[in-house]
Amino acid sequence: MGTLLVGSIVVLVVVMIIRNMIKDKKAGKSIQCSCGCGHCPSQCHHE
Repeated sequence: MGTLLVGSIVVLVVVMIIRNMIKDKKAGKSIQCSCGCGHCPSQCHHE
């Protein structure tokens, strides 16, 4: 029972992290630098 509870918590945390990463990507934030890529001078972030 404890394994199931801990496994569920780990899956929930992973899902929340992935949701946050997708939300940030849609908002134009880079995963690498966490700032808006519109103001980034580096061309490697512009895809």
